[in-house]
Amino acid sequence: MPAAADNPRIEALRRAPPDAWIALSEDESRIVATGNTYEEVVQKCQEAGVEEPVLIKTPHNWLSLSV
Repeated sequence: MPAAADNPRIEALRRAPPDAWIALSEDESRIVATGNTYEEVVQKCQEAGVEEPVLIKTPHNWLSLSV
């Protein structure tokens, strides 16, 4: 298993804003959109041409073991 520093998905999640909806690229290596609502993030993805994003609701506070 690769180290966390070598995992683009973990690095993207570490940069994600708390208590927000985020969309990761299809390969989960980068954040392509953020917003306060699911609908807002879906719209931003459509406008950016991202067809199959991975949508996640981030918690208010990340636990140190979460990512």
